[in-house]
Amino acid sequence: MKYAIVIPDGCADEPQESLGGRTPLQAAHTPAMDAIAAAGIVGRANHVPAHLPPGSDVANLSLLGYDPETHFTGRAPLEAAAQGIPLGAEDWAIRCNLITIERQVMREFTAGHISTPEARELLHAAQERLGGPDLQFLPGVSYRNLLIWRAQGNPAPFSRDTRTVPPHDLTDQEVLDAFPRGPGCDLLTGLMEASEEVFAEHPVNRARREAGKPPATHVWLWGLGRAPNLPGFLEKYRRTGTMITAVDLLRGLAALLGWRRLEVPGATGYLDTDYAAKGRAAVAALADSDIVCVHVEAPDEASHEGRVDAKIEALERIDSLIVAPLHAALAEYGDYRILVSPDHPTPVRTRTHSQGFVPFCVAGWGMNRSSLVAPVGDPVRGPVGHTGPRTGYHELAATHSPYAFPAGWQLMRHFLEEPLDRWPTT
Repeated sequence: MKYAIVIPDGCADEPQESLGGRTPLQAAHTPAMDAIAAAGIVGRANHVPAHLPPGSDVANLSLLGYDPETHFTGRAPLEAAAQGIPLGAEDWAIRCNLITIERQVMREFTAGHISTPEARELLHAAQERLGGPDLQFLPGVSYRNLLIWRAQGNPAPFSRDTRTVPPHDLTDQEVLDAFPRGPGCDLLTGLMEASEEVFAEHPVNRARREAGKPPATHVWLWGLGRAPNLPGFLEKYRRTGTMITAVDLLRGLAALLGWRRLEVPGATGYLDTDYAAKGRAAVAALADSDIVCVHVEAPDEASHEGRVDAKIEALERIDSLIVAPLHAALAEYGDYRILVSPDHPTPVRTRTHSQGFVPFCVAGWGMNRSSLVAPVGDPVRGPVGHTGPRTGYHELAATHSPYAFPAGWQLMRHFLEEPLDRWPTT
């Protein structure tokens, strides 16, 4: 049997006044996702335990079937795995964003989506001035980079009690109270502050200012952890997988799970990604894998920028250029299942990730047609007003569904193995 998973990152949201009380997912024209909901089921899953940060690291680990309570160690180690950076048992990986701070306010958590070549030059300067054998600044993609602390026989200055704040949680907010806390905070804060002088008159930043672009004023260090110990997906679930993504976090998860990683030209991890190319690559990958997973970062990026129109556009392009052709191709293989689910909510209002349930829809082998009832305004897209059949894919349908996974990581086993009559209901 063939399986497909589509992850529209951060697509779950709140009702918007500008959309007449609908969420972006309700407002978007998504006939392919609605067809999956109509042919199968809609449900909800919570991928972030209450005491863990609502990041894509925790949430995607859960969505792919691993209990974050047991396996989560931090975001940066997953991204190190994506880049093939080995970590010793006592080494620590630390996420190293290039950011723009003005008057102690986080203006750009991406430094204006700085290019990868520019980022490499700045990271090289940071390594020369601030790094050493035990501190390695390693470039990644655009603003997303890493700092590796090598133990070299020394005790780590950090622990699980070290607390950091993701820079995307601080957009247009003061940063003075958001610096690292706990063990090792002096080292991290010192590097962040020292980077300002290193970058201030760097040729990259001079050129960006002259071009009217925001400079990368600092590094922001967060998401640290040691290498996780994950059982391979084939060992745990007896199936092979292929990951299609432009984000190092998901590349790293795929590497640790033993999945093939398929790089798609034009996939950017942003709103301008080539949705059609990702859809074509996913269809082709079905021939060689039991599971094909397509992760799309665009809805999450739209929320971080507070752009509801861009979020709707991203959802509609995911629907028409990825979900629709992938679902059609699956049917040619006989028995199949398809799952569409975000990892976590990212409300446009707050511009940051949040905890809570997200909607999913599943269709294919063993999944009966949904017959849920919920308050609706029209039979598919809502909002409230009347009562009637619910067949659309969105948050309201999920809220009224009997299918719920408070421990979201358990959804994967049911998706892969269980007929609908064995799925938990409320």
